[in-house]
Amino acid sequence: MAEAAAVELIRRLSAGSLTLAAAESCTAGLVADLLAQIPGASRVFWGSYVCYTAAAKEAMLGVAGDLIRRYGAVSRETALAMAEGALGRSGADLAVAVTGLAGPEGDGSTVPVGTVWIGVKLREGEGRMTRFHYAGSRNEVRLAAALDALRESVQCLKKNG
Repeated sequence: MAEAAAVELIRRLSAGSLTLAAAESCTAGLVADLLAQIPGASRVFWGSYVCYTAAAKEAMLGVAGDLIRRYGAVSRETALAMAEGALGRSGADLAVAVTGLAGPEGDGSTVPVGTVWIGVKLREGEGRMTRFHYAGSRNEVRLAAALDALRESVQCLKKNG
């Protein structure tokens, strides 16, 4: 399942001569790992920013601290800012951002554990912002989010194809 999603994304990026950058918080590099397992990924995968903390999101992607304080680290607004930051700093054509609470404990906010926002942004074309809620262990949530990040990226490319 993971391989199929990664293969399809790499195929679509290759067909469009596009590159992808990832901005990962709760997935902590799993999106990058799933892509890197596929031969030929280096032709289309620029790389991944692993921005686990709010400070990392600010420093690595330029996400405004005020935005994170206002909306929370797990929000549509933060996911969008992460994707925009990855696009701007990498020069890639497409960026996918993942921010969420994998658990087992919350972060003190009202956001339930298992909530993940995935944002996909194209340099040219429309993006996608989707909220997911997963059940399961911490690592099950992280893997499900990474897989959905690949799928959301494919859907964005299909829509703009």
